[in-house]
Amino acid sequence: MPAQHHAPWRPRASLWVIAPSVMLPTIMEVLDTTMANVALPQMAGNLSASHEEATWVLTSYLVANAIVLPLTGWFSVRFGRRRFLLACVALFTLASAWCAAVGSMPMLILARIVQGAAGGALQPLSQAILMESAPPEKRGTAMAIFGMGVVVAPIVGPTLGGWLTDHYSWRWMFTINIPVGVAAFLMCRTFIEDPPYLEAQRRKAGGVDVTGFAIMALWLATLQIVLDKGQQENWFETGWILWFSVISLLSMVAFIVWELRAEHPIVDLRVFKDANFAIGTGMMTLLGVVLYATITLQPLYLQTLMGYTALDSGLALSPRGIGAIVSMVLVSRLINRVDARKLIAGGFLILGLTSLYFSTINLQISQGHIAWPNVIMGLSMGFIFVPLTMLSMASMPQHRMGTASGLFNLMRNIGGGVGISVVTTMVARGSQSHQTLLAGHMTPANPRFNEFFQGLTAYFTQGFDPVAAKQKALAVLEQLLLQQSALLAYLDSFRLLGMVSLVCVAGALFMRRRAARGGSVALH
Repeated sequence: MPAQHHAPWRPRASLWVIAPSVMLPTIMEVLDTTMANVALPQMAGNLSASHEEATWVLTSYLVANAIVLPLTGWFSVRFGRRRFLLACVALFTLASAWCAAVGSMPMLILARIVQGAAGGALQPLSQAILMESAPPEKRGTAMAIFGMGVVVAPIVGPTLGGWLTDHYSWRWMFTINIPVGVAAFLMCRTFIEDPPYLEAQRRKAGGVDVTGFAIMALWLATLQIVLDKGQQENWFETGWILWFSVISLLSMVAFIVWELRAEHPIVDLRVFKDANFAIGTGMMTLLGVVLYATITLQPLYLQTLMGYTALDSGLALSPRGIGAIVSMVLVSRLINRVDARKLIAGGFLILGLTSLYFSTINLQISQGHIAWPNVIMGLSMGFIFVPLTMLSMASMPQHRMGTASGLFNLMRNIGGGVGISVVTTMVARGSQSHQTLLAGHMTPANPRFNEFFQGLTAYFTQGFDPVAAKQKALAVLEQLLLQQSALLAYLDSFRLLGMVSLVCVAGALFMRRRAARGGSVALH
């Protein structure tokens, strides 16, 4: 049904009370995606579990989250968006209380599954509600508010999680959700309402697409487990990872074929017929790759090679959040005056150049060499996120907004999973290959190496006998070899992320231009 068949609708409440109502639970959910990463050792020790068992605290949450994300539109039509939102906020809050009170690792994993399922719909629901509640001239502001939550929260999450774990307990990461969740529930109940078209759609809704749901759940569950466990299990050298990958690929193909043929699909993939949405979703996936990969790489670099604590590394990266907030506010004012494609291309260009800068760093850098480039990287996020979201959704009919928003957020999260898997694998495998290459130059036939080794041995001879001095020198050389090999692997990863960002600069040019005409959205 064309969008123009629906009469224009605006909620009774102001955008300025709707926005905090839907963003409170969204920020809470995004924080819980990243906060738990830093507390796994404490969780494992407190609940008498191994580190491998503790990693399922993350995997279980991500799997449940991924399965629910694309179903947001279907649930909104079937049960009513307001009712569904309230149920998700209430269940997420209760699951958080459960996580904080558990006494064993299996119960924590089960609680995280419930929490992930309840939180999966919060991002797309918030995005759809903000897009529909705001008039066209205010949508830039609405998406800037949404962007602050989904871009800034993953950056703040590890720092906040580390601080709570160090000063209180890992259980506080979940306890703080309870008052926030109660406040969010009351606000959503008071200010959020369903648009009229949802009731008309509910009356027309067909039966439940059980087959489509089962295939989709199989695809996303196996995909998320492979992405999360692949490097830990040595990828395709492990039989079950190989089989899970095959099952994920086959079920993805089966899901696409089934949903395109189904009379009442549980996920309407026809939204990808909109060229702007298809291109924008692809670019948002790549943004997810770069965003989550850098959030993972930089703390690892600072902690393993520079000796930073978890809290110090988080503080070094936190200026990215400041840059993102500033750019979100700035872009919300520019979006109706400047071609959105130029903003997107400029944002990806800045992101690419900043990532390439990180591919040139060394082990003598100060905290400022990390903090200031992160401010610039944060600025680039606002120039990408707001216009890319608006341009992708600009011509989407209202009755497909929920489905489109769910898929848009799903692909960003999948991109994040792919990015984290790729860079962690590159660091692990790259360190080994660089180590082999560098070790080939550490021979007596190399004059520079021989000179350095002899000088190091002479230094240790001042306090040890000749044999012990030689062993000390070899130990130092081995440590330097491992350190430099790891450094080169990190630089390779940053270089790859920079190239991915620069590719997206060209992608912006293939999108159709958005223009505001008489309060309506036009594309040409």
